[in-house]
Amino acid sequence: MNWQSISEQIEIATGVPFKAASSRAVHGGDINSAFRLQGDGKSYFVKLNRVALAAMFKAEFAGLQEMARTQTVRVPAPVVCGTTAEHSFLVLENLEFGSASKASERLLGRQLAHLHQRLQPYFGWQRDNTIGSTPQPNCKSDDWLNFWREQRLGFQLKLAAENGYRGKLQAQGELLVSDMDDLFQNYRPTPSLLHGDLWSGNAAVNKEGCPVIFDPACYYGDREADLAMTELFGGFSQDFYAAYQEVWPLDHGYAVRKAFYNLYNILNHLNLFGGGYLRQAENTVARILSEIR
Repeated sequence: MNWQSISEQIEIATGVPFKAASSRAVHGGDINSAFRLQGDGKSYFVKLNRVALAAMFKAEFAGLQEMARTQTVRVPAPVVCGTTAEHSFLVLENLEFGSASKASERLLGRQLAHLHQRLQPYFGWQRDNTIGSTPQPNCKSDDWLNFWREQRLGFQLKLAAENGYRGKLQAQGELLVSDMDDLFQNYRPTPSLLHGDLWSGNAAVNKEGCPVIFDPACYYGDREADLAMTELFGGFSQDFYAAYQEVWPLDHGYAVRKAFYNLYNILNHLNLFGGGYLRQAENTVARILSEIR
């Protein structure tokens, strides 16, 4: 890997001379290649992917900026994104991680609640982005139910059909799309700034014990969608949830709606990673329908 072009773009973005002296591959998830780039006494975290996916990194860069402006929860500072002849890339501040504690879990809960209190008069965002590598449309809307029906649940079901997952999933999915308003009879979400892909793999603690969240799929939506995602794969403690509730208590209907919101994430995993998630998606749809029919 020739790092000269990326080094030059780091120099332009920071205004500080930088020449890469060494690079080391690090774990960067299932979608991108990731490296720690070092030189001139500085280090950066660099993500690489195909040139065709440059827009994905531009949207991630913008999402990190949007969350950083709230001064609520720490995110890696975005440095620069762009393309070389071979790759698209995203350069971030390099953070050294430490170990979570009861105090850091509680702090993250409070900080996430404060992030969610950053509101807009619309649902969606100023640009489309991705969740994983799946396109995520974010056309602005003043109607949350229509937004979720068309740009979240309906969008993923359409992708699933295109990927060959039809039959029971589509039939029950259509019923849910049609009946989902029943979940919101006494609840009106506000357009909160969301991380958008908040599972435990996208949260950590730095060496100073400060929570950090990263790899966002930002938009303005129902905060319950972020909280639901934290429960899908586990990894967040009861201290985290208790601290969140102290700042901004959740509506009692969240207990039912969290499965509804996580269906979006399960369908996304089905579309990204294949049929191992089909049974879980079908069972989740059936469970939600049993609650509302």
